[in-house]
Amino acid sequence: MLPTLVPIGALLAGIALLLLGSGLLNTVVSLRGNLEGFSETTLGLIGSTYFLGFFLGTFVAPKLIRRMGHIRAFAFFGATVAACILLHALVVHPWFWMGLRVLTGMSLVGFYAVIESWLNDQTAPERRGQVFAAYMIVNLAALAGAQQLLRLDTPASFTLFAVAAMFVCLSLLPVTMTRFPQPQIATRVRLRLRMTWRAAPAAYVGALSSGLSMGAFWSLTPVYGERVGLDEAGIGLLMTAAIVGGALLQWPMGRFSDAGDRRLALSVAAFGAALAAVAVALFGHVEHVPLAGLFLYGGMAFAVYPIVVAHLIDHLPQDQILAGNTTVLFLHGVGAAVGPGIAGALMGWVGTIALPLHLGLAFVPLGLFALLLSRRSEDEIVEEAAQFTPMMRTSHTVLEMVSPEGAEADAEAAEGAGVEATDVADTDVPPPAADVVEDVEAPAVLAPLEDTAAAPEAQTADREGEEDAPACGGAESQTAAEATLPPPPVADPGALLRPPPSSAPTTGTAGSRAAD
Repeated sequence: MLPTLVPIGALLAGIALLLLGSGLLNTVVSLRGNLEGFSETTLGLIGSTYFLGFFLGTFVAPKLIRRMGHIRAFAFFGATVAACILLHALVVHPWFWMGLRVLTGMSLVGFYAVIESWLNDQTAPERRGQVFAAYMIVNLAALAGAQQLLRLDTPASFTLFAVAAMFVCLSLLPVTMTRFPQPQIATRVRLRLRMTWRAAPAAYVGALSSGLSMGAFWSLTPVYGERVGLDEAGIGLLMTAAIVGGALLQWPMGRFSDAGDRRLALSVAAFGAALAAVAVALFGHVEHVPLAGLFLYGGMAFAVYPIVVAHLIDHLPQDQILAGNTTVLFLHGVGAAVGPGIAGALMGWVGTIALPLHLGLAFVPLGLFALLLSRRSEDEIVEEAAQFTPMMRTSHTVLEMVSPEGAEADAEAAEGAGVEATDVADTDVPPPAADVVEDVEAPAVLAPLEDTAAAPEAQTADREGEEDAPACGGAESQTAAEATLPPPPVADPGALLRPPPSSAPTTGTAGSRAAD
């Protein structure tokens, strides 16, 4: 395991530092807004705008990465997040904060896309399960550790915002110093809402329910803790309890889902999260009940989304898995963008008790629907049963690490000579024509801006290979090349009949002119 993780240690360190900063910011924004007298509805809308930015970033960030390159894009996103963090402390106004939260969410998706595409590119297909598990452990550990940073100072001060910005800036160092070649960004896959509903309706409802509940949890649980009388250390412990519960209970829930009908597992997880949240609402005044209740809630609620993904994979052929996974990511994002606004409005109307009630009731429709489906028909698997993989919702790039489609494509690419396979095949693109040769190198999606210094050497090697080809391959290789690639236009038709000169210049200057 250690030899697998050492080469990607810089990437894991970068994401850990980033989540220490962003995890602290998410909690501090809620607490500072509450201290400034923002209403519950306003705080809920601030939380919704963050997830709205996260949702929009899945469409915007890949385009920026293609245009700027991975390292430049990573620095761009980091500077944006750090500036937004500091502006929260300098300008305290709800509408201004909403704009900052949109920018922060969009930039964090860019962070995730860069890190996850690099992890995906640097990991062999047979090792992706281990790397993905380590990546999720780093995510949850950093988020849990970020909550303990609340002990440093009060949210009313500038200190916590400065610490969050510092961690985001530090996250740039290990990644910008890496010498990994630039990976390719996955092409955008068209959403398949109707296909997802027909293939796995329980996954459809599960993604929405998970987003509705988890979006409100991340945005408003610190406000709930402050309203029930907890100090900063107590609020950090409350958030940590849910995160640790989610980390520890995902594995047993995953084994349960692998052993039988995943719809039944979804029903158990949904009802378990609902009961735990309702217990917090009814008995939150009893000592240690909120901690225990949120621990169980996190264990059940955090398991819903990965079970949804595994259930969907069970019901789709491999060529549709990535489109289906992208669709449930979209549905989860919609729920997460709407959930905090609904929960905040309910807190303003009913009171503090409304938050845990919302967290639980959001899962009730899923529990009932999944239970009904499991009783009405057997769970028929299309091709091969998927394996449960603990995960969190980050960017669409991470879906390649758990998609059999992506792993199979990479494995086939590794067997071919001289092939650079793209990370993801768009399911909407028609198959190539029969006369297209598969072993011709595909153009890169992203131009490796950092590797332009090696261009003259590569051009020289290409010319040498072209000169040696007739001697080594003979007439057969020349015939194959002529059959697959059209001849370039020439001014003199007779030039095609004349043999090439025996000695050609191979200097870098000549090669550059030829390339031009």
